[in-house]
Amino acid sequence: MLRGFRVRLDLLDTMPVVWRRLDLPGDITLPTLHDVIQAAMGWADSHLHRFRTGDDYGSPHFLTVFDVQEGEDGLLEDDVRLDQVITREGDALWYEYDFGDGWNHRLVVEEVLADPPSAPICLAGEMACPPEDCGGIPGYEALAEWVRSGYSDARLPPAFDNAAHARQWLPPDWHPDHFDLAQTQAALVVASSEPAPVTGELADIAARLEYMGNRTLRIALTQPMSYEPAEVSEADAARLTETYRIFLDIVADGVSLTAAGRLPPAVVRTIADQTGLRQWWIGQANREDQTPPVTDIRETARALGLVSVRKGRLAPTAAVARIRENPVALWRHIVSRLPLGKDAAREAGWLTLAVAGSGVPASDWDGVVGDLMFTLGWRIAGFPDEPPSGDSPTLDVLEILAGRVRRGWRAPSKVDPAIAATARAAIRRT
Repeated sequence: MLRGFRVRLDLLDTMPVVWRRLDLPGDITLPTLHDVIQAAMGWADSHLHRFRTGDDYGSPHFLTVFDVQEGEDGLLEDDVRLDQVITREGDALWYEYDFGDGWNHRLVVEEVLADPPSAPICLAGEMACPPEDCGGIPGYEALAEWVRSGYSDARLPPAFDNAAHARQWLPPDWHPDHFDLAQTQAALVVASSEPAPVTGELADIAARLEYMGNRTLRIALTQPMSYEPAEVSEADAARLTETYRIFLDIVADGVSLTAAGRLPPAVVRTIADQTGLRQWWIGQANREDQTPPVTDIRETARALGLVSVRKGRLAPTAAVARIRENPVALWRHIVSRLPLGKDAAREAGWLTLAVAGSGVPASDWDGVVGDLMFTLGWRIAGFPDEPPSGDSPTLDVLEILAGRVRRGWRAPSKVDPAIAATARAAIRRT
C-alpha cells in the first residue's frame, strides 16, 4: 500500500535553523526528491548533490548520473524511491548540495501518512535559503549579520568591496529571516510537474542542460502556457505576418538587388514607410546597409523561404506566391521553417522557441537564452567568462512577428499569447 511522509527538512549548522515541513508521496524517486528539496529550500540547482544514509561523509550514498560517468560503482539514485529508504517515524535521510560550500541537510520523518498527497506540499518553514555561492555557513552567517544590522558598514562581509557591491550581489529583497510559504509552494508545483514533452533536437538540448545542472529550460517547460494550444486566430495571423506581407507586396514579382546584394534605395524607403519603421528610425532609411531592421526583414524572409535570389534578382518563392494573401497559411509556412540557422544559431533558436512558448516576456528572451547557451558551452570569442548574446535568426523572426519593425527596438514586457502559440507550434511540428 502506498504511503506518504510528513518530514522536516533542516539545513544543518544554521542558527536560527533554516527548515521546511513537507508532505511527500512515498513513491517519488530520489531525483524528484532532489528537485523538491531545491524548490522548497530555494536553491538554484547550479551544483552537484548527493543523498547519504548517514550523517557523516563516509556513509553509504546513492550515485547520480555524474558519479556513474565519473566511473563510480554503486546504486543509481534514479532507481530508488523515497519509501525504500525511509519507512517509519524517526527515519532520516541526508542530502548534501554544493560540495564547495557544503550545504548539508537532514530529512526526518515526523509522521507516516496513510493518505499520501498526490504531489509534494510545503506546510511550514522558517528563514530564507542562503544565497548561492556565499561561502558556506561562515559566509552565510556574515551576510545574515550584515543584513540584520541594517547594512551597517561596520558589519560588511570582507568578501565585498563596499555595500553597493554586496547589495548588487545579493538576491533581490533577500533577508535571512524571511520565508514565503505561498512562494515556496508555487515553486514546488513547478518542481514536481512534468515538463511539456519535447522531441528531437530540443529534447537533446534539454537533456544536456539537466545533466549540467541548469534547470531553467525545464522550469520553462513546466509553465502552464507550455501546455496550451499552438494555433492562432485569423486576426492574429494577419497581425503577426503583417511586416512580411508588406515586404512581399513591395517585392511584388521581383526586385533587382544592388551589386552588394542589397535592396535598392527606393525599395528601402518604401519598406520603411509602409512598415512604420520611419516613425521611429533615426536616419533617412534609404540605404539598407544603414537600416539594419530592413536587412533583418530581407535576410529572415530568405531564410524562411519567403523569397529567393536568382541572378541578382530577389522574388517570392513559388510556394509563398500561392499563399501570400492568406495570413494563416503564411503563418504556418513560417512556423514550418523554425528554428533557423546551424550550430550555435540553431541551438539558440530552439531555446528561444521554448522560452517564448512558455510565456517568458520578449524583454527577457535574449538574457535567458544567453545564459542557457553559456551552460551549453557557447562563448563570445575572446570573452570566455561572459555569457553570449541570445540573439539568433529565430529571435529576429519572433521579434518581427511581434511588431518590432513598427514598434522599435524596445521589447515588450508583457506576454503576447499569439507569439507564444507561434513558438509552441514550431516546437510541436517535430
